[in-house]
Amino acid sequence: MGKLQEFEVTFTNSKVVYNPGESISGTVRIKTSHSLQFKAIKVNCVGSCGISSKLNDASWMLEEKYLSSTLSVADKGILPAGEHSFPFQFLIPASVPTSFEGPFGKILYKIRAFIDTPRFSKDYKTQRPFYLLNVLNLNELPDIEQPSCAVTTKKFTYLLVKTGTLMLKACSDLRGYTPGQVIKLSTEIHNKSGKDTGYVMASLIQRVSYRTKRPVFDLRPIAEVEGAGVKAGKHAEWREQIIVPPLPQSGLTGCSLIDIEYFIQVSLKSPEAVVTLPIYIGNIAVNLTPSIPHPIAHGAPMPAMPGLSPSPIVPSAPPAEDNLEGAGGVDSEEIPTKSHSQQDQSGMPLSMPPGAFGHASGPVPPQSQQHVQSSDGSAPVFCLSTGATIPFFTDGNSTPVPTSCPLILPPEYSTWEYPHEPPPTYEESCSSNNSSFNSSMR
Repeated sequence: MGKLQEFEVTFTNSKVVYNPGESISGTVRIKTSHSLQFKAIKVNCVGSCGISSKLNDASWMLEEKYLSSTLSVADKGILPAGEHSFPFQFLIPASVPTSFEGPFGKILYKIRAFIDTPRFSKDYKTQRPFYLLNVLNLNELPDIEQPSCAVTTKKFTYLLVKTGTLMLKACSDLRGYTPGQVIKLSTEIHNKSGKDTGYVMASLIQRVSYRTKRPVFDLRPIAEVEGAGVKAGKHAEWREQIIVPPLPQSGLTGCSLIDIEYFIQVSLKSPEAVVTLPIYIGNIAVNLTPSIPHPIAHGAPMPAMPGLSPSPIVPSAPPAEDNLEGAGGVDSEEIPTKSHSQQDQSGMPLSMPPGAFGHASGPVPPQSQQHVQSSDGSAPVFCLSTGATIPFFTDGNSTPVPTSCPLILPPEYSTWEYPHEPPPTYEESCSSNNSSFNSSMR
């Protein structure tokens, strides 16, 4: 650096994660070995989103800015040899989106510092990133506490002349989750034929849309669980759980170039059938605290329990002519789970035995734990690579402990290939006639 021995940006209390509407403050530190003449010393706070149709391309096709503010901390003069500090402070707008990094676009925020020197002299610059978390409160979404359900029926031919009918129905316990929570999934399969089905698979899928002139889609399975098939003439049920890893929130509110969607796909192999359950990923969990019941006077009759009205089931295909509701005369069985897998940071799947998830009543305890706290005690634990809050577990009133369990690590975007064909719309993915999407997930 010549005369300049040190030139860096530091944040107050070493805080690097902020919320919209907060102030970000810090200091520009300069250390010189000799006197340094300058025209101005400026600090710039910037935030923007850039997207491209090429993988990991830094030359953005489209870009939008969220904030750009410049502060002059020193005017024309001479810096004597030694150490110097220049404080700065910026107000973050309330509408900026959460930080995000993907293979075709990024939402980045940083503080940049410049030393403008006289003509023919060398200018100096440095920068440091910071991260924004625009919290998504799931309780603000309609019907978020209701199950997400879908059903499809399929008529098929086997042995050239015989026909059969199959019903596939799946439900999740909620429509929204936060990282670290468990998705409780129930699947019902009615095989009204003389042919055994293939295996059943449930996948948590992320779809990121980059709105270039020709939209680019990044579709990836985040977690998968596989169950056995259903015997001929059987009515079977499959109950499983999937841990939600650290994932960016749904929607990326405030960004018009990148959109994130999540859904659970339950698919059956041979005959091919698929249902899709849209869900949301947020930062504040759904509040399921029951209301306090009114005390009942001694001797008073117990009130009748109202019948639970099930949430409407979204049909993903027209019902078949056969009546599948009369399953009373069909033997029922439970489908055993064969395997679980989620992606670790290397991009390789982690396989677990069926018992690792099948009977858990809550999140799997972390294999190893370490305390990670922000300097001011209030900032959330943040996954800097994907813009996601990191799940944590608490024991009683103890301090929250972030997990380091390899089962819930975020996917490593750089190791994935761009899907050559864009994924279907929600309506298309719900159609039982669309088997190409189902087969591409395996």
